[in-house]
Amino acid sequence: MDKFLENAKSLYGLKEYELSRAPGHEGGRNQIYICKRNGIPEYVLRFSVLGDRKREEYLAEAEFVHYLAEAGAPVADVISSLNQNLVESFFEDGTECFVMLFSFAQGILISDNGYRYREGAPLDEYFYNTGKTLGAIHRLSKVYKPLNKRTELFDKYNQEYIEELIPDEYKDLKIAIGERLEDFHKLPVNESVYGLVHFDFSDGNYHIDMNTGDITVFDFDNCMYCWYMFDLANLWIHGTGWFQNEPDPRKRMDGMKGYFDTVLAGYRSETDISDDELSQLQLFIDMVLIENIVDEFECCAREGEELDPEDIEDAAECLIKHIPYF
Repeated sequence: MDKFLENAKSLYGLKEYELSRAPGHEGGRNQIYICKRNGIPEYVLRFSVLGDRKREEYLAEAEFVHYLAEAGAPVADVISSLNQNLVESFFEDGTECFVMLFSFAQGILISDNGYRYREGAPLDEYFYNTGKTLGAIHRLSKVYKPLNKRTELFDKYNQEYIEELIPDEYKDLKIAIGERLEDFHKLPVNESVYGLVHFDFSDGNYHIDMNTGDITVFDFDNCMYCWYMFDLANLWIHGTGWFQNEPDPRKRMDGMKGYFDTVLAGYRSETDISDDELSQLQLFIDMVLIENIVDEFECCAREGEELDPEDIEDAAECLIKHIPYF
């Protein structure tokens, strides 16, 4: 990795910066370095060495992020190299490494603040801002004309791949996923409901400025063409943490309704979402659960490990037994 770092420093003019590797997380695809000058983080350097994506896919991600930033969306922009390339690559010991540099997102993860929002501000402000931020991204995506194109949902999430990835001992799970895939194929596909989405929009992938409440989004590594409702369903699932300790299920659902109504108010301040789309929330929650399950199996395959059934137990049970709202 030392040679990769030295190459990247030269490509991006980072000789004067202190680079420190960010701690990885389970299932992470990339190696991340924070670039600081005078102790202040300015950039994030990302190395991708898995070899499962083509240059065109990395270019498609970079071009989308740069388009969003140029259009005023609150995202961490991708920075061109000294060669004026959004994506650089080089070979080392037979391995091709793709490199991208991003501006550092202002603020911090809410988890690094103990899941406490900024002092003196209500949580509803945070919920509204997450919806507004996502709405801005989707509004711009609806008119985006790509040079290079990312993958479509069904390029990966199809019955053939599910059969190949998930062992036969999970037969009931595979049947449940197959049923949902049939339902997904029945959904309408047009520019107002379907386009390039973040596909991992959650509190682990944006920073919050605790002085202003402004949100800056990063990590579009999984972006793909899908329904815009997927990102909203992902917000639903990640919102359950705010109410999971409420013992009364009716009060839990009341809390979630208030949370999601506030998210939608923020979202609709930027772009439209129809009642017909929202009526499919449960199906898109299932889509998110399937993505989470597939990701667990893929991570184990990459690491050569056996899946711990507990890692997918809750999501699988919801799919198999049709338990609503996760």
